[in-house]
Amino acid sequence: MAEAGRGLGRFGPAGPGPGLPCPWPAAPLRRPPSRFAGLACPQLHGRGPARGLGPFPAPPAPPALGAEAEDEERVPLAEISLMNKLIHTSLVESDQHVEILQRDPSSPLFSVKTFEELPLKRDLLRGVYMMGFNRPSKIQEQALPLMLAYPPQNLIAQSQSGTGKTAAFVLAMLSRASANEKYPQCLCLAPTYELALQIGQVVRAIGKFCTDIKVNYAVRGNRIPKGTVLEEQIIIGTPGTTLDWCFKHRILDLTKISLFVLDEADIMIDTQGLSCQSIRIHRALPKNCQVLLFSATFKEPVRAFAERIIPDPIVIKLREEELTLSNIRQYFMVCQNSEEQYKALCNLYGSFTIGQVMIFCQTRRLADWLSEKMSRDGHQVATLTAELTVVQRASVIQRFREGKEKVLIATNVCARGIDVQQVTTVVNFGLPRDLDGEPDFETYLHRIGRAGRFGHRGIAFSMVENETVELVHKIEEHFQTTIKQLDPYDMDELERLAAE
Repeated sequence: MAEAGRGLGRFGPAGPGPGLPCPWPAAPLRRPPSRFAGLACPQLHGRGPARGLGPFPAPPAPPALGAEAEDEERVPLAEISLMNKLIHTSLVESDQHVEILQRDPSSPLFSVKTFEELPLKRDLLRGVYMMGFNRPSKIQEQALPLMLAYPPQNLIAQSQSGTGKTAAFVLAMLSRASANEKYPQCLCLAPTYELALQIGQVVRAIGKFCTDIKVNYAVRGNRIPKGTVLEEQIIIGTPGTTLDWCFKHRILDLTKISLFVLDEADIMIDTQGLSCQSIRIHRALPKNCQVLLFSATFKEPVRAFAERIIPDPIVIKLREEELTLSNIRQYFMVCQNSEEQYKALCNLYGSFTIGQVMIFCQTRRLADWLSEKMSRDGHQVATLTAELTVVQRASVIQRFREGKEKVLIATNVCARGIDVQQVTTVVNFGLPRDLDGEPDFETYLHRIGRAGRFGHRGIAFSMVENETVELVHKIEEHFQTTIKQLDPYDMDELERLAAE
């Protein structure tokens, strides 16, 4: 697999960094500082002395429970998507049903159980097996026969990270591209520079033995001189730069594109301008161009956007696993300040056998304070906040999965998408609230839902102030559930609970 006809420099999903050159040559990349960038080891907060960091300074004064000034900023969907791609190092096995909505009843539908059943070139099969795919995932079983069919089928696929969707459309691009034709034939759009490079990495891996297929990147920083004749068969880019290549610089001829892939459609819609740019590019494509659209969700905004892009598509939906509170015991404790909350947490550790625990804080300042307190008391702690780059966050989560840290303290940046089988205990250092001070029901569900994954029985503790006890009752009413009150200083009660 060749990239831009200039050899295969190593690069990672976070973009160029030390020892990770761009997949295009030389001109320095002039981009604003990115929270995605940097592949150095994460500067984890609150590591204990066993990590070799030496003694800690005295911890800061505990933050006030009601302080809102340090609340985490909203994490962009693109960052969440990239982090999920990085932490899913293998396919996520799903028991969820694959639903197919077929507009054209004359179109044949069938599924496959092996990659050999597909019309794939031998070099592509070698690349698939080199990546560790032994058999198609659920979404691939249904989607790949449609993507590779003749005549080509338009498709919308809805599935989450880790289900094999990127590998599926990469296989489609590598199959449709003709090595004998030296011009762009397949175009893939992603919402960000980093996600575009992540797709390129998958193309490079699966297409390792397709030495005559080349890739170029229509992303900011890859400057192509005017008058350049593109010979690469696959173009991966972001909507804005791709639009410039097509209409401003006129180096990309959309009339010759036979396959158009639009990845992360929900993020495109969430990011101002990207959906309009994508629609403008799509309008310039030939009518017989195959269109594949992918999205993690298929709510009304995505559905409306898809209908503008794809006429009469086949829709494949892999239902997302629904979080539930039915197998999670929920308790709350009334504490007047952060110090009392910490004493209550210590009492829990004194009564329960806790393997790995996730502790959620509403603010970064509180997370840092708690991390230092726990590290001083000998706990192996990692902290996950929005100030870390995406690659650093993924590294923290992977270390926690491997059991190198037993405590993960996090703000809302990681309330979703982290599946760690060993976690059966979740602690809320304060309840999640929205801007109006009301309970954030969705965040509460995603926080404590971490404790009940994979059929495990979990337990969740929330530490609240007197004036926020009312929020507990609102959560009970909303979810039609029971959250029992515990006395954090009644060790007999805690030990009886631990024995249940």
